Amino acid sequence: MTDTVTSPRPVEGPRTGALASWSVGRRRAKAARDEEFTAFVESAATRLRRSAYLMCRDWHLAQDLTQQTFIKMYAAWDRIRTGTNLEGYSRRVLMNLVFDQQRRRSGSEIVVAELPDRPGDGTADTPELRLALVDALAALSVEDRAVLVLRHAEDHSVDTVATILGVSVSVVKMRTARALARLRSLLGEDFEDR
Repeated sequence: MTDTVTSPRPVEGPRTGALASWSVGRRRAKAARDEEFTAFVESAATRLRRSAYLMCRDWHLAQDLTQQTFIKMYAAWDRIRTGTNLEGYSRRVLMNLVFDQQRRRSGSEIVVAELPDRPGDGTADTPELRLALVDALAALSVEDRAVLVLRHAEDHSVDTVATILGVSVSVVKMRTARALARLRSLLGEDFEDR
């Protein structure tokens, strides 16, 4: 005698049919939404990229800013696609991104074709000098060390360091002056001659 095992058939009822049609409806709505967004991207991409380039004078950065604009708009597309001036909205998003980018960049940053020569005669790059400097930095408080590393090793602006550390600009200036004075006293007079 052989036993035949049959798998249970799904019972088709009103819930299964409603769920399937809801799923199909969702897929169609998403496809229509994506099609609408794609059409907007195709019509606005060149304009936005050109505006971004005029703001930052770097085609690669302009492309990145344009893509970020579209990412932000896609995330809000259901909310903004009707009743919103999409051209104006996209410009505002782009400008906010440009402003954020400019805030992140150092105010003293200058783009040049060739890097300038380093000042001095090259003695600042000796291993002994670097070890002495690292040892002297280790003797400072962690707050003063952070200010010096961010300001002088990583070349951030005072405003950027203040933002990173969560302190005021005057605190950064005070700590920088105090830490440099302490560093000079730790390294001695021989260091200043180099």
